[in-house]
Amino acid sequence: MNHVTVPQDRIGVLIGAGGETMREVESRAEVRLDVDSESGSVAIESVGDPVAGLVAPDIVRAIGRGFTPETALSLLDDDLRTFELIDLSEHTRNDNDLQRKKGRVIGENGRTRELLEELTGANVVVYGSTVGAIGDPEEVEVVRRAVGMLVDGAPHGAVYSFLERKSNELGDDLSFSSP
Repeated sequence: MNHVTVPQDRIGVLIGAGGETMREVESRAEVRLDVDSESGSVAIESVGDPVAGLVAPDIVRAIGRGFTPETALSLLDDDLRTFELIDLSEHTRNDNDLQRKKGRVIGENGRTRELLEELTGANVVVYGSTVGAIGDPEEVEVVRRAVGMLVDGAPHGAVYSFLERKSNELGDDLSFSSP
C-alpha cells in the first residue's frame, strides 16, 4: 500500500463531482483509494494489474500538483509517459527567492510555461513550490533542464534558444511537430 499527500485545495479535484474522478482513477489504475480529506493523505491499494497499480501514486500526485485528471490519467495510456516533479524550494534561499524563481518559470502572462509545453510536447504545471511535467522521458528531461537554467538565472532568450534547439533535435519524436 502506498500513501500520497495531496494539498487541501486539490482534494476536491481528486475526488471529483460525486466521486466521479476518484472512481475513474480506481477503475483505470485498478486500485482502491482511501482519501482522508482532513489531512490530505491518500492510501492507494492495488487491486488488479500490478503495473497499473504502480502508476497510481504518480496519477494521484500529479492531480495533487495541479494537473487535470485527464492529463494525470494519460500516464496509463502509454508506457513512455512519465511524471516528474521539480521542487523549486530546494533551489531557493527564502520565500522571496522562491517567488522570483517561480515567476521566471511561469514568465510574463504565463508565456514561458506555455513555451515549455509547446517546444517540448510535455504538459507543464507550476503549483506551489513545484514544477510538474508529464510527457515522454526526452520531453520531461528537456523541461527539467530548461527549468534548471531558469532557476539558475539564465536569460529567458538563452532558455528559449535551448528549447528551440532541443525541439528541432527531437523533431518528429515530439507530438506537436508530427504532420
